[in-house]
Amino acid sequence: MIPQGPPERPTARRTQAERSDATTGQLIAAAQRLFGRDGYATTSIVAVAAAAGVTKGAAYHHFDGKAALFHAVFVREQEQIAAELERAAAEEPDAWSALRRGCHRFLEHCLDPGFRRIVLLDAPAVLGWETVREIEYAHTLRVLTGGMRAAAAAGHIGEADLNVCCQMMFGALCEAGMLLARSPDPVAALATVTAQADRLLAALAASEGP
Repeated sequence: MIPQGPPERPTARRTQAERSDATTGQLIAAAQRLFGRDGYATTSIVAVAAAAGVTKGAAYHHFDGKAALFHAVFVREQEQIAAELERAAAEEPDAWSALRRGCHRFLEHCLDPGFRRIVLLDAPAVLGWETVREIEYAHTLRVLTGGMRAAAAAGHIGEADLNVCCQMMFGALCEAGMLLARSPDPVAALATVTAQADRLLAALAASEGP
């Protein structure tokens, strides 16, 4: 008879690290909803903890305060929009169409009230422009830069000053998003800002292309 070893421990029991990660995720998700709906100034960390189903002490255990929690929410927003832009671009047949579609999708996403509130309105004031741009460089600007490099490699735009062009285009998209955020009718304004974004891309192609 083959001797049996000790019984295996049940794998369903989560580790402390897994429980901690789950609580962090709950807090970020709840904060994303509340910050997006009510804004940073009127949302308390107590309200976020309650919405996440955890105690105030647990919230402060995972985040130093409301600003740190907002930072995590902003990073989450950037991760989500970057992934969305990449998916939209991947559906297009060529690099130029992918670049245009990515720009359009960013502007369309600016119609989401939660995204507008968190990313366009509150983030610069809460985090400061330097921090905002640093995070954007790792996400949305990274996707735009990749799209413009692919368009340049395909001969749609030139290689000269490509990094400068990327930052200028991204700045224009962010400003267009701010216009949408403050417009009394963002849906109607979307057509205008999208057309202007197309004109800016066409101007880049005309001035930098071969």
